[in-house]
Amino acid sequence: MTNPLASILDPSTRSGQRFQPALVIDGALATELERRGYDLKHDLWSAKILLEQPEAIQQLHYDYFKAGADCAITASYQATIAGFMKRGLNEEEAIALIQKSVKLAIEARDEFWKHEENRTGRTKPFVAASVGPYGAYLADGSEYRGNYGLTEKELMDFHRPRMQALIEAGADMLACETIPCLIEAQAIAKLLKEFPNFTAWFSFSARDEQHISEGQVFADCVRRLEDNPQIVAVGINCTSPAYISPLIREAKKATNKPILVYPNSGEIYDVTKHDWDGNPVYKSFGEHAKDWYEAGARLLGGCCRTTPEDIAVIASWVRNIT
Repeated sequence: MTNPLASILDPSTRSGQRFQPALVIDGALATELERRGYDLKHDLWSAKILLEQPEAIQQLHYDYFKAGADCAITASYQATIAGFMKRGLNEEEAIALIQKSVKLAIEARDEFWKHEENRTGRTKPFVAASVGPYGAYLADGSEYRGNYGLTEKELMDFHRPRMQALIEAGADMLACETIPCLIEAQAIAKLLKEFPNFTAWFSFSARDEQHISEGQVFADCVRRLEDNPQIVAVGINCTSPAYISPLIREAKKATNKPILVYPNSGEIYDVTKHDWDGNPVYKSFGEHAKDWYEAGARLLGGCCRTTPEDIAVIASWVRNIT
């Protein structure tokens, strides 16, 4: 079982290299594409661009590597077989498109890494294939509510073919992200055992400083995942930065695994308008991430409404920590 996080976070694996005390995740994909002028107002969201203009996704991955990201999260968050079939694709075409999300990230990484100047002081970046929640497929904001009304088996059946496609496409690990409820985390954790040589991180969405979106206690959810060796990091994403430091402290009480955080900007997504409301809750996202590191997080990045510029700030100070 390979763990790509260890090549960066574990000093024993870095013979002759400077130890890096934190790993830099990339930032927003969908909202950054929107900021660059692409239209994502569709149930497929970023997967719409995967279908129509994949070169834009590959360029964005490259830009995040240039900004200092150690990891690219693929554009498969809202890419599902059922979702693509609604668009008119057959099952084979849908699977091929899901796998393309991995290939785009790998191609961007390899193009970045072939230039010697990009390798100075860096560990080769890796690709984490996004496994978005069932609520992302519904495209109604359910990833911030949960309460699907599905059984664990039904959730396993939904996630299985996409996970298999992403793994077969050559991803280095899975990013099981924006999980709003414990039953979905348990379903994916159980399903992961069907792929015994593969690892994943698990990241929940949260409603406040102690509870995930459906209402379960975050620390309890983390504790439920502790004994699964395939889950190599746990944390929070697409949640307001205002809640992140307390959530990290709660997680530290429940796990020995590395803790990851990649919050959104603090704005709230209005599914009826397909737009964001409110104002960011931080002055400098990248500088704010220092608080999360000090609270105990060791994987740091950004989610919705964050940019390559934010990631560049994080990467700059992470690589200067002594």
